Amino acid sequence: MGRNTRKRRSPLAVRAIAASAALAVAGGGLVWANFYASAGESKSKPNATLAAAQVATIACPDVGQKLTNVPRQARAGVAKELALLDRQITEAYKRLAETRQAQSRDANFVNNAILGPLKSKRSATIDRIGINIRRVGGQVPQGMAQLATCQSKTDQAQTNAGGAQQGGQQQGGQQQGGQQQGGQQQGGQQQGGQQQGGQQGNNGQGQGQGGNGPVAGDFININQVQPNGGPKGVNGNGLAANGNGGSRGSFTTNCGNNKNEIRNSDNVIVAPGVSNGAQHQHDYVGNQSNNAFASDQQLANAQTSCQNQGDKSSYFWPVIRIQDGTQDIDQGKPGGGQDKNVGKIVEPNQVQLKFVGNKRGPVVAMPQALRIITGDAKAFVNGLGNANTNWSCTGFENRVVTDKYPICPQGSSVVRTSFFQSCWDGKNIDSANHRTHVSFVKGDGSCANGFKAIPQLQVRLVYSVPAPQIQNGQVKNAYAVDSFPENLHKPITDHNDFINFFNQNTMNKMVNCINNGQNCK
Repeated sequence: MGRNTRKRRSPLAVRAIAASAALAVAGGGLVWANFYASAGESKSKPNATLAAAQVATIACPDVGQKLTNVPRQARAGVAKELALLDRQITEAYKRLAETRQAQSRDANFVNNAILGPLKSKRSATIDRIGINIRRVGGQVPQGMAQLATCQSKTDQAQTNAGGAQQGGQQQGGQQQGGQQQGGQQQGGQQQGGQQQGGQQGNNGQGQGQGGNGPVAGDFININQVQPNGGPKGVNGNGLAANGNGGSRGSFTTNCGNNKNEIRNSDNVIVAPGVSNGAQHQHDYVGNQSNNAFASDQQLANAQTSCQNQGDKSSYFWPVIRIQDGTQDIDQGKPGGGQDKNVGKIVEPNQVQLKFVGNKRGPVVAMPQALRIITGDAKAFVNGLGNANTNWSCTGFENRVVTDKYPICPQGSSVVRTSFFQSCWDGKNIDSANHRTHVSFVKGDGSCANGFKAIPQLQVRLVYSVPAPQIQNGQVKNAYAVDSFPENLHKPITDHNDFINFFNQNTMNKMVNCINNGQNCK
């Protein structure tokens, strides 16, 4: 139900049974082959593989990102309707995954049986969003009705997976290990066999995440990535705010690596009051009471895992799972197997939380309860407008990829890095679409639109995961972030969340340290 879970793992594996079919849908951009897996949960052979397939997912306009001016009185109701839109997409995606044979027999099946009914449901939900807004005197953006229409989406990474030899060096045209953002069309990985809500682990073979990605084309050997200077995010999202000038200090907070195993599939920022609003599990450090129903007062009074008890902030990100054929405590549950997130959850070995200054000048204090989301959990279907990802390996952190998972050599660990937005509008702790109250610095460190520079949160997560193996275009023992099902566990969907609950004394100390060029804890 999206509540906090403390996990104890039990190994389960599922035998994948490949079947063959091919479907070309005129005008739909779909090509299907070798498409489904068994429904049962049973032990599988360690070296079993599923044949490569190019598979589509469902891409729907992100209604929430269009709502930039929702009256506060309407936001709770709108948030519930937006969460319903997400569930509708998930249901349609599952039907897409479970009806391969019907699709092979009827070229119009996807449009008539999946996309058409989905549009009708979305239209009704979008209408209710408008009612919520108008009821309190707000204005509904023009063109909302057009957002009901969804489309099918193919996956270039799946097409290119057959050439991903020797640890995924072959990127299918994605230069420099996927640095070219246009190659983001990786997407629809999800390998046909998705049935059963992603329950099957498939021993991490071929399709990853129970037939729902990742695939071989989503991985790159870090040795094949050219040095590119380290984390820079995506298209200007996620540049470092600090530099040789301005406020050069830092403040580091140590909040552990979630040994308490506090997790849930909620997101109190985007979907307050909605259980399983994220449809994927988050690791939480810092604040120990974060769930969909937590009020600001409850968060401010909560326990914290941070050594500095003046920091009750909440830091959270999607978990990483290893697709080695085992399952976790959320098998078959919302946010887990029910939402096609399968495999063994692994905690980061290291969690580094550092706040830095701005290379143009001093920073100001963040207001309590300020919410910041960086990156986009739906970037595969939404595009790169809000994407902010950095993947690398220890010892190779001057080589970063954004739309690939790195395969690290022996003795090296996987690194995820996020540089947050650090320009604030000076007024709001959140905004209707959870984006417009904060922004990223420009290349020179300046803030646009009269926004004020605040300390930039830089998060670095390090994981010891077995190196995935690429054999005959298939991936074995893959790892991946949890995601919304239709986003196919793509690396570009990585994201990170922060809610500020430093007490005022500790926040003042942070600002003074940063502005005075000191490195504090």
